[in-house]
Amino acid sequence: MPTGSEREGCISHMAANDAEIKSSVSIIPCFLFVELVLMAGTVILSYHFEYTDTFPVHSQGFFCYDSSLSKPYPGPESVSRAPPRLLYPLITVLPIITVLLGEASTVLLHPHWRSRERVIACGDCCFFNPLLRRIVRILGLFSFGLFCTVIFTGAVQTVTGNQTPHFLSVCRPNYTALGCMSHIQYVSSPNACTGDPDIITEARKAFPSKPAALGAYAAVYTTMYVTLVLQVKGSRLVKPSLCLALLSPSWLLSLLRVAEYRNHWRDVLAGTITGAAIAVFLVTCVLNNFGTSGSKLENGEDALCIPEGNPAPVIPPTYEKASERYPHMSPDPPPCLVPVTPDVLIPSNCMTSQV
Repeated sequence: MPTGSEREGCISHMAANDAEIKSSVSIIPCFLFVELVLMAGTVILSYHFEYTDTFPVHSQGFFCYDSSLSKPYPGPESVSRAPPRLLYPLITVLPIITVLLGEASTVLLHPHWRSRERVIACGDCCFFNPLLRRIVRILGLFSFGLFCTVIFTGAVQTVTGNQTPHFLSVCRPNYTALGCMSHIQYVSSPNACTGDPDIITEARKAFPSKPAALGAYAAVYTTMYVTLVLQVKGSRLVKPSLCLALLSPSWLLSLLRVAEYRNHWRDVLAGTITGAAIAVFLVTCVLNNFGTSGSKLENGEDALCIPEGNPAPVIPPTYEKASERYPHMSPDPPPCLVPVTPDVLIPSNCMTSQV
């Protein structure tokens, strides 16, 4: 085992390696011409899905007197108990605050962590701090996934045209003119509705639920960050409690959408799965679980670090006889000691050596 001075020299050597400057000439061109272009494309596309009629919604038919589509009209989204002016700021601001506090606490409480990244220099004037790069990467990908969720849900809503539970209340079809005689008669005429066209168009965007998808995406992304990055010592309940507190608003939002007759249960279920799947994909496949492999220093794994010039010692595993822990059992055979170095012996498998 390395001594105290060797251990201090090892840590200082690793810190010096972390402080090294890595040169890169592609980081700025990739950021300007690839990442910003993709981000701008997702923002523009999500804007067209959300606020314009560039992509017309599919006009799906309905059955006469369908009870699942005859719920009372709950009013516009602005009068909901979770209005957009409250929902969207929470979806964007809460994850940002969580990430900023998490990164700040990591740097302050674990100064040797530093995400194991180097300072990157692009030319002679531009230097990128590892902490700043990490925050921009995490929050930038979060914003990209948020717009991707809007695009995906908007595209599915446009293609399917599934109606909300209050569709017939805003459609106001003239059943007499349509010749509806029974509940099994299907109406496919695009001119069957006599209500407000804008409200009718919004009533055709039920599957999947966009608020449920956005809420699930933000909640799962933030929960995975808390689970994989934040280190809480001394208590096993702080992190699960925080994760449940972050997930609960998303579940309550889904229940509220169903209770207000704004979405069917299948709509909020599909939206929740969509948002959660996008968040899991980005965190695991793109961010590689937020780069948690750099947290080895705080877990004590640096004790195996060996200063330069010294041979790597082999630490034998602890061997404990079963007869010492369980006196009623028969004693186990002695271990076979196999020399690894002239000074170190480790236990091996006796049966294998005897064979």
